[in-house]
Amino acid sequence: MLLDNRFIPLRPVPHLPVGQWIVCRDGATVTLAGLLQSLGVSGLSARHPVVAVGSNASPGQVRRKLLRHSLRPVVPMILAEVPGIIPGVSAHVSRPGYVPAVPVEAAEVSRLFVLWLDDDELAALDRTEPNYRRCRLPAERHPVVSASGAPLPRCFVYVGKHGHLVDAHGRTRRLTTQHDLIRSLLDESPRLRRLCGTTPKSFIARVQHAAVREAIFRLFPAERLVRPQPGLIGLPGS
Repeated sequence: MLLDNRFIPLRPVPHLPVGQWIVCRDGATVTLAGLLQSLGVSGLSARHPVVAVGSNASPGQVRRKLLRHSLRPVVPMILAEVPGIIPGVSAHVSRPGYVPAVPVEAAEVSRLFVLWLDDDELAALDRTEPNYRRCRLPAERHPVVSASGAPLPRCFVYVGKHGHLVDAHGRTRRLTTQHDLIRSLLDESPRLRRLCGTTPKSFIARVQHAAVREAIFRLFPAERLVRPQPGLIGLPGS
């Protein structure tokens, strides 16, 4: 539970819905539903579950995004199993200099965070994701189940507009640490090294320039390192 500048643990209760999970705050034990009510904020029924594949799983990142839009950070964040989705790598470089995460369909189950956002929080998050489209995951393909074993209502996910990266053998690139990811991209592409230098540090420094980011954006498909995601990008939105 992200609450202002704190991150308060939630304890799942087997087989019970998320609102009945236990929160320990300032020595008192309450349910998540009770805590939200005591704070005077939207309950879970008025919130939208959003599967977080990349940095939105970071409480610090979510806090910064909400404060930037003058919203108080009050966000339940739970772990869940998400069948058919893995964290991959988007085929673009962000302005701060990292290569972002993107959901990729695969015959696996991932353990990911789900954010529960009210209307204002969801709208604020949308404005921070220009390279993504918010879509609803179909429950028949991707039935999300909370850590307590209780199924969740249909969740949103931010689907990348630019496809996902693969390696030279056509295999989906998995999300790793930024250092390891950038290192592997540089190791495998002489053209990328000519653009960005030979180290992750030089890469981050050079991609601060928009022209370099645009050159990389064109380079990825030129080297056949990008795969589209018609199964995800075609999902319905809000």
